[in-house]
Amino acid sequence: MPLDRLVMAFDTSAAHCAAALLSGDRIVAAQAEPMKKGQAERLFPILEDLLRTAGHGWRDIARIGVGTGPGNFTGIRIAVSAARGLALSLKCPVVGVSTFAAIHAGQPGRVAAVPAPREMAYTLAPGASEPDLVPMATVPDPALPPELDTWVAAIARIAAATDPATAPPPAPIYLRPADAAPPRDAPPEIVP
Repeated sequence: MPLDRLVMAFDTSAAHCAAALLSGDRIVAAQAEPMKKGQAERLFPILEDLLRTAGHGWRDIARIGVGTGPGNFTGIRIAVSAARGLALSLKCPVVGVSTFAAIHAGQPGRVAAVPAPREMAYTLAPGASEPDLVPMATVPDPALPPELDTWVAAIARIAAATDPATAPPPAPIYLRPADAAPPRDAPPEIVP
């Protein structure tokens, strides 16, 4: 990948909206905002701000890295959908990066732990293929998700180092079913 082309990375899998631009091995712009909701409305303004700050445009993006979770059901879908749409419109590859991979990038050799509801954690030991759901208190010395700027920079660097031809398409990582129940009302009648 030419050094003048950018890797755009973003993540909305938790209570935040974070994005970064990587050129070569240097983060040229990054922005992160903690937020419990509103990621869908803020993501593209943040991405446009990053491009403007770095003096680049959408066509300069050579690859996209997107956080795939685990995390908030809706947040993960926001980021993955945005990445897939951008990849189609910009004709560039997109690489999905799990929160576990972002943690292990900065803390290799440790058990990555993603906080879950009810004082639980999803954990993934180095070399393991499937995460476990365990009480957070039982995880000795957990490697937690890094600060947002470090987190999104890790997503960018992993995406830049991954061969998109061998990477699976980005897909949300859901480790448990959604907390939503199907509607009880009968579906509406479709009138021709």
